[in-house]
Amino acid sequence: MVFAVGFALFALGILISVALHECGHMWAAQATGMKVRRYFIGFGPTLWSFHRGETEYGVKAVPLGGFCDIVGMTALDEIAPEEVERAMYRQATWKRLVVMVGGIVMNFVLGFVLIVVLAIGWGLPNLDEPEPVVGSLACVADANPDGTLQACTGAGPAERGGLLPGDLVTEVDGAAVATWAEFTEKTREKTGPITYTVDRAGESVQVTVEPQQVLRYATDGSTMQVSAIGITLDAPPAVTEYGPVAAVPAAVSFTGELFVRTFEALAEMPAKVAALWDAVTGGERDPETPVSIYGASRIGGESAEAGLWEVFVLMLASLNFFLGAFNILPLLPLDGGHIAVVLYEKVRNTVRGWRGLSPGGPVDFLKLLPLTYVAVMIGGSYMVLTLAADIINPIRLFP
Repeated sequence: MVFAVGFALFALGILISVALHECGHMWAAQATGMKVRRYFIGFGPTLWSFHRGETEYGVKAVPLGGFCDIVGMTALDEIAPEEVERAMYRQATWKRLVVMVGGIVMNFVLGFVLIVVLAIGWGLPNLDEPEPVVGSLACVADANPDGTLQACTGAGPAERGGLLPGDLVTEVDGAAVATWAEFTEKTREKTGPITYTVDRAGESVQVTVEPQQVLRYATDGSTMQVSAIGITLDAPPAVTEYGPVAAVPAAVSFTGELFVRTFEALAEMPAKVAALWDAVTGGERDPETPVSIYGASRIGGESAEAGLWEVFVLMLASLNFFLGAFNILPLLPLDGGHIAVVLYEKVRNTVRGWRGLSPGGPVDFLKLLPLTYVAVMIGGSYMVLTLAADIINPIRLFP
C-alpha cells in the first residue's frame, strides 16, 4: 500500500513539475503582453475548464504533461485579426526569449526549492566519490551468498604489508587512483604482490602488499575469485545536516554539483542506448541508465515503502533539473529549438541591417518540419526503449 502511495505521489510530482514548466511560459507571456489562449494540464478530451480574463484554464483526460497555447508562437499559427499585434512571433527578441526560457527557469527554481527542503529536513548527501583513505585494518575471508563475510582471525595482508589507518592511496602498481572504487577495482584484479603509493601525513611512501585470493558473489549469484587486502574505507559522512539559515547557501553549492552531473548525464544519453537494449534483452540493468516516468515513479514508490523520503525528494529535484537541461537542447519541438530560431532571426536581421537591408520575415517552420519529425522519432524511440527497460528490467533500490 505504501509503495502504491509513493508511486502515485511521485507521478503526481512529475505532473506538477511539467504543469509548472508550462506556467513559466504562460506567466512570462502574460507579463510581456502576449495573449495566452489556453492553459491545460493533460491532453485529450477536456474534463473541466473555466475562463479567467482572456485565458481558458482546464484539465484534460490524459494526465501526461500539459500545454500553454500562446497566440502566434510561430507564423504558421492561425491568428484572428485583433490578435496579430500580440502574436509571439511579432514581439521583440528579448520578450520571446523570456517566454521560452520561462519554463526552463521554473524547473530549475522548483529543483532548487526541493534541495532546500532536503537540506533542512534530512541534510544533503555527499555526491563526491570517496577518496581511497585507509580506515581500519582487518583479516580477509570468503563471502557468504548473502553478502556477509565468514569469520576470520589474525592480521590481514594490508596490516602485514605496512599500510596504516589514514593513508591516502594515490597509486596502485604505478597506476593513479583517485576514488575508492578505482582502488578496489585495481586491487581485485591483481594476482601477485601489489605496490601501493600512499600519502602519509604529507609524505609519499611505497608499501608492498601480498593480497589474498577470496571468494565473492556477483549480483546474479555467480562466484569469482578476487584479490583482497583487508582494509575498510575511512568514509566521509554520507549526509551533512543544516539549519534553516545555512541550508540556503549549502543548497546553492549542492545545486551547482547537480547541474554539472545533470549535463554530464545528458551528454551520455546516446551512449546508453546499448546498455538499455542489453537490459531489455536479458542483460543486467546498468543503474546509470536513464529511467522513464514509470521507472522514476517506481523508484519513488520504493523510497516511500522504505521510509527514505529524502531519496524521494532528491529524485524529484534531480528530475526537475533534467527536465530543464533537456529543454535547453537546440532541437524542435523543445524550448531550446525555439530559442535557437529566435537567436537565428536576431543574428540574421542584425547582419541584414549592417548591409542596409530591412529585417527578414519569420523563419519558415515548414522547412524545419522534417528535422522536427526526425527529432520526435528519435526521442520517442528512446522513450519507448527506456520504458521497456523499466518494465522488463527495472532499476531497484533494493535488489
